[in-house]
Amino acid sequence: MSNKSVLPILQVGDVLLSPDILTEYFCCDYEKCKGICCIEGDAGAPVTTDEVAQIEEAVDDVWQDLSAAAQAVIDRQGVAYIDQEGDMVTSIVNGKDCVFTCYDGDNCLCALEKAYRAGKTRFIKPISCALYPIREKKFGNGMTGLNYNRWTVCKDAVVKGKELGMPVYRFLEEPLVRRFGRAWYNELCALAEEIGQLLR
Repeated sequence: MSNKSVLPILQVGDVLLSPDILTEYFCCDYEKCKGICCIEGDAGAPVTTDEVAQIEEAVDDVWQDLSAAAQAVIDRQGVAYIDQEGDMVTSIVNGKDCVFTCYDGDNCLCALEKAYRAGKTRFIKPISCALYPIREKKFGNGMTGLNYNRWTVCKDAVVKGKELGMPVYRFLEEPLVRRFGRAWYNELCALAEEIGQLLR
């Protein structure tokens, strides 16, 4: 049994996290995956009520980048819906593609992020998208849980992460700071260093 397998659930502030967020490697390899996470799966990206309001404000700025099918879905049911598990998620096309997917050649892009990078909107994209492969879960006691979600379509990201020596939490520094704050992230880094010393 490896040391990694016996590490307990970790805690930083009011956030519980699986240790593999600190010990596993990950770095998106867009040249190989082409942004496939935007068009695979059986539900849209988890969103909050506040995010839905911000997305609705940004729709006009991204509308021309959306496919006709995506536009029809948004006209019919809006930018989000409640999935089978009771979670609010972005609307999807043909049972899998996020309605905000747009294309640059063979590459799938997020129309929301594209508009943000172009200075057209103030909303970049749902935090659940930015945090992937971390998935967030809310607990009734006010705690938040973070888990590393393994998905076969991201196998190239695992390979690239190992090549670069890039742990999941380092790859996701920007969205983790956006979600939990710089002080929290600094505490996470300190914990990662302690864990690293234990595993050496």
